[in-house]
Formats: sequence, structure tokens, C-alpha cells
Amino acid sequence: MKNLPQKISFILFFSFLIVMALITVFKPKLDFSENENRVLEKFPEFSAEKIFNRKFMNGLESYISDHFVGRTEWIRTKTGAELLSGKRESNGVFILKDRLAEKLPEPDMKEVDKSIAAINNFSLDNKNTHIYAMIVPTSTGIYSDELPLNVPQYDQKMFIDEVYDKLSDNIIQLDAYTPLYTNRQQYIYYRNDHHWTTLGAYYAYDSAVKDMGFTPIPLGKYDIEHANNEFEGCLYSKALYDKIPADTVDIYYNTSGPEITSYEVNDGKETTEYSSIYFREYIDKKDKYETFCGPNEPVATIKTNVGNNSKLLIIKDSYAHCYVPFLAQHYSEITMLDLRYINDSYKDIVNMDEYDDVLFLYNVSTFASDTNIKKLDF
Repeated sequence: MKNLPQKISFILFFSFLIVMALITVFKPKLDFSENENRVLEKFPEFSAEKIFNRKFMNGLESYISDHFVGRTEWIRTKTGAELLSGKRESNGVFILKDRLAEKLPEPDMKEVDKSIAAINNFSLDNKNTHIYAMIVPTSTGIYSDELPLNVPQYDQKMFIDEVYDKLSDNIIQLDAYTPLYTNRQQYIYYRNDHHWTTLGAYYAYDSAVKDMGFTPIPLGKYDIEHANNEFEGCLYSKALYDKIPADTVDIYYNTSGPEITSYEVNDGKETTEYSSIYFREYIDKKDKYETFCGPNEPVATIKTNVGNNSKLLIIKDSYAHCYVPFLAQHYSEITMLDLRYINDSYKDIVNMDEYDDVLFLYNVSTFASDTNIKKLDF
């Protein structure tokens, strides 16, 4: 009888797990998590082959993890427990004094070298075009001195320098690290999201656009709209840590400068034209960063009333979205290509003879992990 309380506790705990599992199996399932801004795992396809190679079991584990009842509270409880134990990292997110920062895996330099080779080959195929590259550090790279000492992170400045050293001599390297590090005490990155803020993008633009042959528009020329101050981005969604203040989404307007006349988005099926690059419906949604140019799409084209007939092609990730409004002050047309959503050759999408300049714009995290850049060799 002395073991009876332990047996009862075991039975209750085991019963609790079974009940939770049953609720997870039979409750209505969502396809998309707005809180985490991602598509949730679907129930894995069953086959004998997938049983033997463990793909079914791995898929089932991911499916249960994504749909487990009370998942949000489990994550929040896990983060709290890890903080109490002295750990300053949860679910791939560093929890710093006044911000959250993305934990980056060590880059596979063999894959990175393939991306670099594809860019170099692109430059050889387009010798008559000015080609620029900007690799932007994430907040983890700028605030590396604030990271936990026992969790090593690779040196992003060193990574950027290594990438630049391997690029062809005819590719002009644009330095985003120095202006961001110089202004690190200012609001240059969101505290709860992995993107840079509009101010961070401006400082990079102010420095880099000079190397592209233009005079930057002074910061004082812009009117700033604080469009929303309740932004809790993807890093918040991963850690569910509530003690970092929500972020503010700022939109910059140069009311005396050139105007955007149209914004065309091709989602791979059809082209839709908009009158603005700012999608205000996202200001009140979870991912407020999509206010800038909307969600990632295969192809998007900005047209302005700049009178110089100059055209720019940007091959990019989402860091370009709050950066491109500044470049739109200098080009009559800008096309953005996101190779993650394109399976055709870029030559079938754009006529390179029409473009004066090309800019490769990626943040360190994307450039270090994205295997789609080599599609340039298609």
C-alpha cells in the first residue's frame, strides 16, 4: 500500500497524456498558425517505405507537435522554466535584456560557395550591367556582445567579409554592417522580429546608395508615420516571452520627392496592380512587416515618376521590402525577384538588357541557408 500514491500519480499522469493525445487527434485542425506566421504540418502520408526510413514517424512527430492542444501555453511554460534555470535561449531565440535575437545555425560553407558561384556566373553573363551585393547582418550579429557566453555564434562580420572576398571583382560590395553597427544604440532592428526596422534600412541606404552613384535623400526630408505600435513578430511567436516591449512599425514618406505610380505583383499565376507599395491591411494582422510590399512573391515591379529611365533588378529576401522605398527615389522602375518562389530561369522572367543595375540583397541568415540562389545557373 505504501506505493499506492505513486501508482495513482502514474495512472493519472498517463491518463492525462492519453486524453491530451486524443483531444489533439480529434480536435479541428488549422492549416496555418497566424501566431507563428507559418503553415502547420499536415498528417504524413502513410506507406511501408516511409515506415522503414522513419519519414512517417518523423512527420507524425512534427504533426503532433504542431497541433498539440494547448501548444501555445506549453511553449510559454517551457520558456519560463528555461529562464528560471538560467538558460537565456528558447526555441532558437536568444532572450536578451531588451530584445529577442535569432539563434543562427553554423552555415554550410559548401552550400554558401554554390550560391557565391551562381552570383559570379550571373555577373559573367551580364557584363554590361552594374552589379551590387549587400549582405546585411541580423541583430544577432550587431549585438553579439550581449549573447550568452556559453552559446557560441559565428561571427557575422567575418562571414560577410568571406562572402565578399569570394565574389568577382566586378561585383560592387555594399557595406551594411558599418552603418548598422555605428547606429546600434538606435532603433535599427525590431525587438520581437528578425527584420530590420525602417530606420535600420535607411542607415544602410544612406551609406550604400552613394556607391551606386546617387546622392541619398537626407533623413530630415522624410515624414514618419508610426503606423502601429503593437508588433510582436516571429521571434516573439517562437519564444512567447512577454517582457520585451512590442515594436513600432514606421513608414517613411518623402512628400517632396518622386512618387510611386504603380506596384505590380505576379504570384506565379497572375499579375495584380496596386497603387501603393504599402499594404495597410497588414497593419492590423499578425505579421505587420508585410505592410511593406506585402507578402513575399515571385516577382514584383515598382514604377515611379523618376525621369531618368533607369531600371534596377533586385534579387532578394524580405529584408528588401522596407529598403526598396528608399531606392524608389532614384529609379524609374525596380523589379524584385525572390528565387525561393521561382522555378524557371530568371532569363525567362526578365530581359536583362533592360536593366542598368542589379542588386543582390540578403540578410546573413537567409544567405547562409538559402539553397535557391543557385537557381541563377538554370
